[in-house]
Amino acid sequence: MALMRLQKFLSVAGVCSRRKGEALMAAGRVRVNGQTVTVLGTKIDPDIDRVEVDGRRVVDRSRLIYLALHKPEGVVTSCEQADTPVVTDFIDLEERVYPVGRLDKDSTGLVLLTNDGPLHHRLLHPSFDHEKEYDITVARPIPEGALRRLAAGMPLMGTRTRPARVTRLSACRFRIVLQEGKNRQIRRMVRKVGHKVLRLHRIRVASIRVGGLKPGQWRHLTPEEVKALTAPSKPQSRPKPAGQKKRAKSRPKLAIPPKSAKARPRPKARTFKKK
Repeated sequence: MALMRLQKFLSVAGVCSRRKGEALMAAGRVRVNGQTVTVLGTKIDPDIDRVEVDGRRVVDRSRLIYLALHKPEGVVTSCEQADTPVVTDFIDLEERVYPVGRLDKDSTGLVLLTNDGPLHHRLLHPSFDHEKEYDITVARPIPEGALRRLAAGMPLMGTRTRPARVTRLSACRFRIVLQEGKNRQIRRMVRKVGHKVLRLHRIRVASIRVGGLKPGQWRHLTPEEVKALTAPSKPQSRPKPAGQKKRAKSRPKLAIPPKSAKARPRPKARTFKKK
């Protein structure tokens, strides 16, 4: 991008008017690459220079990009890895974008990519309660007790997983909704209950779905989707009320298939809600 006057950049980025920008500069409240700038008419390169007002970085939101990609199997979500295809190989844009979170090499499904740093943090931090939904197929029929354990949370990698929502789809297939993303979490959880994942497919992150995207295809998020993701919200804290007695945990109810189709109609899939 061509050089631009600093006060014009502040205006284009939506910080303030040009005149107000000049006042901020004169007051010593604007820095470029760590140096305070007070000379009116100073020019910057928005693609290279880091501009801050009162210590906060200024980002031209008109240049922010938000993408949804259907990651194929065998592709990694790191930005650079020798001799291995990465998700950014599919994006043919001049601007550089970064994948939000991980989806391991053997898994498929939705990956979000953006150059919006604050949103990247919001989507990754578990305190914001952004959901991620997965479609899981295991090698053999998984019993109801194992699904209950996945839904209730379990010890894993020195901590305990948060409660999840689990919905049975068939004997060997279920969906799980998480609000966290530990390394290979679902595969580790399923292995802990004595089963093996054959297919792991992410179908949703927050309110964004993979939809009809084919493996390797990507699209820009709609303005409505971007607005939903970037809407201001505060992290959800979970303080324990002082003096409140712990309630006895009730076991999630499961939809148990009938022994005979003639005996009673087949029940609908049930969802285990987190406790």
